[in-house]
Amino acid sequence: MSTITEMTKTELLARRAELQETYDSYKARGLKLDMSRGKPGAEQISISADMLTCVAADEYIAEDGTDTRNYGILCGIPEARRLFGEIFGVPADNVIVGGNASLTLMYDYLSTANWRGVCGGQPWASQKAKFLCPVPGYDRHFAITQFLGIEMINVPLSETGPDMDLVEELVKDPAVKGMWCVPMYANPAGITYSDETVRRLAALKPAAEDFRLMWDNAYCLHHIREPHDTLLNIYTEAEKCGNEDIVMMFTSTSKISFPGAGVGAMAGSPKNIADVKSRMTVQTIGYDKMNMLRHVKYFGDLAGVKAHMEKHAAFLRPRFDAVETALSRDLAGKGIAEWNRPNGGYFVSVNLMPGTAKETVRLLKEAGVVLTGAGATYPYGVDPADSNLRIAPSYPPVEELEVAMTLFCICAELAAIDKLLK
Repeated sequence: MSTITEMTKTELLARRAELQETYDSYKARGLKLDMSRGKPGAEQISISADMLTCVAADEYIAEDGTDTRNYGILCGIPEARRLFGEIFGVPADNVIVGGNASLTLMYDYLSTANWRGVCGGQPWASQKAKFLCPVPGYDRHFAITQFLGIEMINVPLSETGPDMDLVEELVKDPAVKGMWCVPMYANPAGITYSDETVRRLAALKPAAEDFRLMWDNAYCLHHIREPHDTLLNIYTEAEKCGNEDIVMMFTSTSKISFPGAGVGAMAGSPKNIADVKSRMTVQTIGYDKMNMLRHVKYFGDLAGVKAHMEKHAAFLRPRFDAVETALSRDLAGKGIAEWNRPNGGYFVSVNLMPGTAKETVRLLKEAGVVLTGAGATYPYGVDPADSNLRIAPSYPPVEELEVAMTLFCICAELAAIDKLLK
């Protein structure tokens, strides 16, 4: 098969006419399909339904005697801290269990650092702070950083993680205060940081004493295929280097139990946890302890969470397979696109012919398929190559996903041919 760049103009025009006819037929169907966000479908959420009834009306006392209906327990009930300690791989005392969203915990941490400082240091805002952003990356991370007025610096992401040579050079600047990391099944690239990358990150010696790795391990249990990826424990590695203060870890049950009613948590060194607690004493009287209790009663321990995640994997696997099938069938060997085949997480990252991502999204939207916007996976919404698109296959039923992916491939090829013809 010839790649698209090897085709003559006559061949390109003929192929374009064929694709346009097919595209118009899909457009006439009045489709309304959504692949824009990585949210679970209703059937997937329903597998956690028993959590709503797993705690009886008189079972509101935590293991330390706390009445979970009342005020108090700033850092979360002990059994919830212990469960998340298992997930993070740290002692329970190093954990703070919060509300339903880890994103809120991340925002609070950076916001406080920006206006008040970290562990008694100077406010980041007074130092014109900068942040390292592996790309492609998570749009909500970038939105937080931009909202706070922190300058973002792109760091290329490879199959082993961020470009560590560049990271180690950039942290020599004392204005560089931190770095976003989605270390396992990265959003959207789907890669997991290699052991070497984790060790180099753990051993970083930034010029800024208040530098923090924002370790958003959102997909640490979200395996789809076996053998699944494994991730070295960043905190353990940092401790070996006497460097544990640079790590702030985050996760949640948002895609484990209920996205709108899960439990978020953070973990860090004793020094960092004490610093966060000092802020929380004036911020809140405590998070939803009854929800924490529901989660612990339902899952029990880490083994219970892993067993539950196997149900999620069975739901997600055919959706990821549908994406792979369409891309391989319709785009492989044409020189139009490259994509990942992740072993877990929630996304498939597709790199199209440079200069065609925005046009592909436009064509899809006109035909009734909503995708995450082109550029969203880069700081400030600017993908220098106009190439990367994020596919979120979890929400649509498989039948709708197959239609959407067929149309995705048609639009990607149309956009590529139009670019070549110009």
